[in-house]
Amino acid sequence: MVKILKIDHLGIAVKNLDEAVKLYKDILGLELVKVEEVPEEKVRIAMFKVGESYIELLEGTSPESAISKFIEKRGEGIHHIALRVDNIHEAVKELKNKVKLVYEEPRTVAKGERTITFIHPKSAHGVLLELVERREE
Repeated sequence: MVKILKIDHLGIAVKNLDEAVKLYKDILGLELVKVEEVPEEKVRIAMFKVGESYIELLEGTSPESAISKFIEKRGEGIHHIALRVDNIHEAVKELKNKVKLVYEEPRTVAKGERTITFIHPKSAHGVLLELVERREE
């Protein structure tokens, strides 16, 4: 069985990252950990620490990005729930014949900080689930 350690983060699709950061940082007072571009996913992200987990704001950097397409179809809002795993390769090995994975091979993103894959919403009752293994906290 896949070992889920905790909710890693909630991914929220936004049209304008800078405007959204103002709400979470300046109004809600959450700790902004970083803002960065993730070219592999065609997004710019802002990560906020909330207890042991994070809120990840995502802005598409291209009309072809999954985030841009999501916003065009559904509007801004919760895009995915990320679950932390201790070994993503073992998780993929165990899940690949049980659920539809977006990436059959996990992708390393964010300058090597994390390795990810997604369980397709069709296999998860309409929810996009990200599995993430972090290199460092």
